[in-house]
Amino acid sequence: MWAHVWGFLYSKYFRFWLKWILRLLTGKCELQRLLGGAEAGARRTLSVLRNAVHVEEAEVEKCVRDVMKEKKIEQKDTGFKTNLHISLLQISGYKKLYLNVENLRKVPYDSENEEHEEQLIELWNLLMPHENLKGRISKQWCDIGFQGDDPKTDFRGMGMLGLVNLVYFSKHYTNEARQILSRSNHPKLGYSYAIVGINLTEMAYSLLKNGALKAHLYNMVSGLPQMEHFHQFYCYLVYEFDKFWFEEEPESIMHFNQYREKFHEKIKGLLLDYNVVLTLQD
Repeated sequence: MWAHVWGFLYSKYFRFWLKWILRLLTGKCELQRLLGGAEAGARRTLSVLRNAVHVEEAEVEKCVRDVMKEKKIEQKDTGFKTNLHISLLQISGYKKLYLNVENLRKVPYDSENEEHEEQLIELWNLLMPHENLKGRISKQWCDIGFQGDDPKTDFRGMGMLGLVNLVYFSKHYTNEARQILSRSNHPKLGYSYAIVGINLTEMAYSLLKNGALKAHLYNMVSGLPQMEHFHQFYCYLVYEFDKFWFEEEPESIMHFNQYREKFHEKIKGLLLDYNVVLTLQD
C-alpha cells in the first residue's frame, strides 16, 4: 500500500521538483542527463523511449531541432544532438522493421510465383548440393525436414518469412546449416529441420512483435534496424536451438512443444539484459 502511495506522490508532486532541482544544479534538462550519462545502445535508447518520445524516421531531424529548441539546449552540444538522433532512429526503425517483417509474413507461398519457386529450389541446392531434386513435388523434401511432398503447405503460418529465413541461414551459414541438418537426422534425437526452422521464425517474429528484441537491436545497430538484422537473430535461434535440443536429450519428438517453450523462456531471459547482443559471427 505504501509503495502505491509513494508512487502516486512521486509522479504527481516530487518528480517535478526533483527535475527542477537537478536542472538548477547541473544546468541540463532530463533528456540531456539521460543521453549524456548513459552508454550507447539499449540502456540509452530505452531511456528515451520511457520518456514517450515517438517519431517517424522522416521526422527525426525536425524532432531533434524541436527538442533542442523547446529544452533551450545550445546547438554546440553536439553530443546530445547526435545521441538523440541515434536513439530516435533506433526507435522509429524498430517500428518500421516490425511492419516489414509483418508484411513479409502475410505473403503466402505461391507455387505460381517464379521468385517463390526459385527461393525454394535454392534452399534445396544449398542444403543438398550433391543430390538432384527429381521433381518439384517429391518425397525428397522430407529429407530436409518438410512434412510432405509439397513444402508450400508448411509455410501457411509464417508465409514467405519462413522460407526467406531458411534460405538466409543456409546461404550465410552454409556449413552450419548442413551440419545442423545432418544432426537433425539423428536416429534418437532427430527432428524435422525445416519445420523446426519455420517454428523458430514464429518465435523470432513474436519476440519482435512484443518488443522483446528492442535491447538486442538497439545494442546491435547504431541507427535503423534492417530486415537483415532480424534474419541474423533468426540464425542465432536456429544454431542455439540445435545445441539446446541435444543438450536436453528429449525422450522423443513428441515432447517438442515442451522443450520449445523451455528454449523460448531461456531466450526471453537473455533478452532482459540491457547489454544483450544475440548473433552468430560470419
